[in-house]
Amino acid sequence: QSEMVLVQDLGISPENMIYTNPCKQASQIKYAAKAGINIMTCDNDIELKKIARNHPNAKLLLHIATEDITADEEMNMKFGTTLKNCRHLMECAKELGVQVVGVKFHVSGSCKELQTYIHAISDARCVFDMAGEFGFKMNMLDIGGGFTGSELQLEEVNHVIRPLLDVYFPKESGVNVIAEPGRYYVSSAFTLAVNVIAKKTVEYDKLLPSGVEQTRNDDEPIFTYYINDGVYGSFANKLSEKLNTIPEVHKKYKEDEPLFASSLWGPSCDELDQIVENCLLPELSVGDWLIFDNMGSGTLGEQSTFNDYQRPLIYYMMSFSDWDEMQDAGIASDTLMKNFFFVPSCIQLSPEDRFSTAA
Repeated sequence: QSEMVLVQDLGISPENMIYTNPCKQASQIKYAAKAGINIMTCDNDIELKKIARNHPNAKLLLHIATEDITADEEMNMKFGTTLKNCRHLMECAKELGVQVVGVKFHVSGSCKELQTYIHAISDARCVFDMAGEFGFKMNMLDIGGGFTGSELQLEEVNHVIRPLLDVYFPKESGVNVIAEPGRYYVSSAFTLAVNVIAKKTVEYDKLLPSGVEQTRNDDEPIFTYYINDGVYGSFANKLSEKLNTIPEVHKKYKEDEPLFASSLWGPSCDELDQIVENCLLPELSVGDWLIFDNMGSGTLGEQSTFNDYQRPLIYYMMSFSDWDEMQDAGIASDTLMKNFFFVPSCIQLSPEDRFSTAA
């Protein structure tokens, strides 16, 4: 409800709002009805009946499940219904007098197989065809979010789905295709800098993921590093999904410098507080810094107080040219300016320069 109020306060029309929470409270459904927020998602008959009781003008997007063909599950609990159950849900909606206006699916940001999008769009087309049998006029397809913040990933997804959308949902079909790119924008807006606070060597077989066998030189050290942030802080989303960013070493090192098998852990000493299970890094020292890109999504909320966690300091950076444009547009202010670090727009910053500028 707080999110609905926030969007309302921004002057957004309720016709342009979608209530996508898969498990809605009855009181919040009633609030949505009162506010005129009619479009919402549903993936089971119990949720459908709850919506019918509390929101007579609801318009539903059937949330269909997507299959990661690698069987690499992102979450223990999956949302979405099967194609077979969509027919049952449409029958229920018809009996209850609830409109079904479209389909939603969501592909995990950690899913590496773009074929998943192809399967999901094909399934969505089947649901649209099925809806015609029940007299529902479908006009919306929501391809969800999960975009990591990487422009390359977004381009790859677009390259795969664009031709398929043109075939299954062409413009003349009248279907409005939307997405949820919030994570893409927020993730790419932030970079996280963490400090190595402890270090130790470990046995090689304890570092490897279970079931993996590798050979190595017995004289080669294996390192475990503990950093000053973890799953009870900025890496909270690591508990439910894979980390989509690779740590970057801040200090300069030679290209031919040896790399060692390493793992990264948070400071809590909790067995769940593993940030990176296995990666190759040059040997680091206590006090060295690591950089994680695309760390804006799911990292800036309320921090846990476990083990006296401190919220990371945030430094804002902007080029002079962008600042000048904001001033010309009447957006900038002297108060806001005090919170920014400025870098010349003509300079391409290296990770080292970028971090030292912020620091």
